[in-house]
Amino acid sequence: MKTVLMVAEKPSLALSIAKILSRNSLNTRKGISSACPVHEYSGKFKGEQVRFKVTSVCGHVMSIDFEGKYNNWEKVDPSELFIAPTIKKEANPKLNIVKYKMKYSRDSDYIVLWLDCDREGENICFEVLDIGNKQDAVFRAHFSAITDKDINAALNSLGRPNENESLCVEARQDLDLRLGCAFTRFQTKYFQGKYGDLDSSLISYGPCQTPTLGFCVDRHDKIQSFKPEPFWVIDVKVKCPNNGPTISLDWSRFAFFNFSNSISWIHSHTILLLAFLRGRIFDQSVAKMYLSLIKESKKAIIKNITKKEKTKQRPQALNTVEMLRVASASLNIGPQQAMQAAEHLYTRGFISYPRTETTHYPENFDFRSALSTQTRSRSWGAYVSSLLSTGFTKPRKGSDAGDHPPITPMLCATEQEIGGHDSWRLYEYIVRHFIATLSPDCTYMHTVVQFKIADETFTCTGSLPLKAGFTEVMPWQSINDHQTLPTLQTGDECSVERAELLDRKTSPPDYLTESELITLMEKHGIGTDASIPTHINNIGQRNYVTVISGRKLQPTNLGIMLVHGYNKIDADLVQPTMRSAVEKQLNLIAQGNKNQKKHNY
Repeated sequence: MKTVLMVAEKPSLALSIAKILSRNSLNTRKGISSACPVHEYSGKFKGEQVRFKVTSVCGHVMSIDFEGKYNNWEKVDPSELFIAPTIKKEANPKLNIVKYKMKYSRDSDYIVLWLDCDREGENICFEVLDIGNKQDAVFRAHFSAITDKDINAALNSLGRPNENESLCVEARQDLDLRLGCAFTRFQTKYFQGKYGDLDSSLISYGPCQTPTLGFCVDRHDKIQSFKPEPFWVIDVKVKCPNNGPTISLDWSRFAFFNFSNSISWIHSHTILLLAFLRGRIFDQSVAKMYLSLIKESKKAIIKNITKKEKTKQRPQALNTVEMLRVASASLNIGPQQAMQAAEHLYTRGFISYPRTETTHYPENFDFRSALSTQTRSRSWGAYVSSLLSTGFTKPRKGSDAGDHPPITPMLCATEQEIGGHDSWRLYEYIVRHFIATLSPDCTYMHTVVQFKIADETFTCTGSLPLKAGFTEVMPWQSINDHQTLPTLQTGDECSVERAELLDRKTSPPDYLTESELITLMEKHGIGTDASIPTHINNIGQRNYVTVISGRKLQPTNLGIMLVHGYNKIDADLVQPTMRSAVEKQLNLIAQGNKNQKKHNY
């Protein structure tokens, strides 16, 4: 009987795949590597009865390094590392993965590779094949979720591993090794013993890590160079007719004001306070002049009321970057922790593959089936059932990056089944986001009331929800029910209760949040959706930034000094443009349009 060796990326994935394909009829035993058990069962493959052996690696099998003599910091000039020969060596010799895979590859007739379906996964495919020195009778399984349907479909539509994507990873590894080691050695040796208060024995440089730090220091520099400027605002409150509430008005003299778009509302009993579109006057004498004119008039006359129905769109399908942004900004979960939680959910079959740039579902995606699994939830099951009965809305058109479908819940689970506080909160968000993409848009009535006080125009704005739509399942996105105005008519007169001058000062920008940093990294092509969390985590672990309240990133003295030093030597060392250009070249290798051996430094 022939043997089929199936290799997954992690032991937990190997077990899940084996259970699905064997229908829980399998035998498990220890392998040569204690970390990677072997699961065996019999079945059909390519029309014949075979013996399946399902096992795994533990991430990358091999790592890249310099030949031994180049690892001597004292005898080797850092500049030599740009042309020094490199070797591949076992990433974790204690696991015996190489010996393990050599034996099983030799004893197998076919190999089916179940590595993660991304570039790193393709590279690990070829690491496994190179170890076994076996290139024939090799197949690649492509899948996006650990479900019966996806795994069986993958086995029935096997392809081949993508060598170009593997070569792209090798080029990145080679480049990062040379740049990272050369600059790390240089700056560590330079600073050692000179600045004892910098609190770091190893001062590392990374082609992605350093531009990431650069964004944080750039914001720090803007904060430090900011000079507060005094300004004045006129606070006007009027009493509505018929013993109505007291409301605050926004001044519409555009010649003197910069208007923001944020409006917050507070309603308490008969007092309705509407926050300003903060009109600012930077000349106190002018501010006092207008205040005097307003105080002389004791009436605010309603000149116009406009009502317009507006729509708040449901979200697009969820990709990795958006998941990381939300996790940090709304769930207080750092990018690294969020990615670990997502991988945990994926390997246990609760969500689809969490590394994807795509926000557009394939045309044949079975939304009804995905929704139906969520009907038994106590939290959102009733809403989903209603959505299925009335008809769900087709998701908004997104971007198809050609990788995996958007992040999607695959199973309905309780907090107890998920385990782990962060994992549950992330899972709940992913489910609610998915349901929201298939829900109607939220609609509301937007009202603008225009007042005249003396010859000056003031406005008051309110919003009244009409149809909750997707905000039923994402209540934090709802149009607040208290954002309503009292009943007013054109020509109504309101009495001016208060008009006073408030002195203020302009505020500096705040430190970058993790969410804002993720946005900048995506925009400038620093890292990939999978590596962005690692780069952010690295600048914290290496004492270049600290995470302060609100998940803001405050650079340390060491981080600030490094970036300022890079800018004086060569700004390209810290600017995002260099890494972005490199990523474009690496993409050409992945697409087969550039020779990996011809990249230079």
